[in-house]
Amino acid sequence: PDSGIVTSLQLEERLSPLYDRLNLHAGRIELMSGIRERRFYPPGTRPSTIATRAGERALQGAKKVGIDRGSIGQLIFSSVCRDFLEPASASVVHDALGLPATAMSFDLSNACLGFANSMALAASLIESRAIDSALVVAGEDGGPLCEGTMRALLAPDITRKDLKRAVASLTIGSGGAAMVLAHESVLPKTDAAGAPFPHLTTATQRSATEHNQLCQGDHSEGGAMLMNTDSEALLQAGVALAKETWDAFRQESGWDADQVERVITHQVGTAHRRALLDGVGLAPVKDHPTVEFLGNIGSVSLPITYALARETGFASPEHSTALLGIGSGLNCSMLALENR
Repeated sequence: PDSGIVTSLQLEERLSPLYDRLNLHAGRIELMSGIRERRFYPPGTRPSTIATRAGERALQGAKKVGIDRGSIGQLIFSSVCRDFLEPASASVVHDALGLPATAMSFDLSNACLGFANSMALAASLIESRAIDSALVVAGEDGGPLCEGTMRALLAPDITRKDLKRAVASLTIGSGGAAMVLAHESVLPKTDAAGAPFPHLTTATQRSATEHNQLCQGDHSEGGAMLMNTDSEALLQAGVALAKETWDAFRQESGWDADQVERVITHQVGTAHRRALLDGVGLAPVKDHPTVEFLGNIGSVSLPITYALARETGFASPEHSTALLGIGSGLNCSMLALENR
């Protein structure tokens, strides 16, 4: 979103009755997570609206290189947030974007890994020539989760332990992302700016679902969305899974750490970023951090960080880029983008 900036200190000001009762000092959210601010959309904004805006921008960009919306063969809505349980939010986006009736559409939900999983699935359909092009979209708004968590934390019986398991919910942000994927045969040699297109060449997946209880979110009895997270255990299990996935990714891609020129990670917090990069042996200078000012944006984190890295010139299609995604459950996906 263009506005709606909410700082960690603003959240803590609202939590001052709890902080005073537990003898806590403001600044602990940023100290623990590295997140100083995040963005929220106006109340009532639907995830499909966010995803549609991002999808329209992606389609306009694709049009410049000859990919018309009428040629899209698949739409995947990949957010954690959805408009409702039924029908699929993808159907709302499909209609809003005016996609052809021949374009399949469905939701693919896998916590923060949904967008990366959707990229891999769309690429498989394209590689098999079932379709020529696909559109992946996501729209996340952490506002309702954060608001529900704030209200819950102001109850008179909340303990330090309760606060610790709720802090992750206060790091959530908002944003939208979309990506058009297409078979190289229907693309020109370069994009509108004269740069080559990055190729998605590898998608490695691993899971450790015995840890599915470490981060769980659902609607409370009062209807608010709440999330219960064991952040420390989740960090340890996540890094262990990332190491396992990285070993498999190196074999499948043929890359080692030296060949990765840029890395884009799912942004959870600064400690998580450091532990992940250290665990897989990648230098922090290759990474493009956004979590400090965007917070954890769920499925949007990975694609929006890649987009910002491209916009700022930090990453380009010429760079060998590793996208490292992980989501509660636990599941991990690593994608290779290269110029070939």
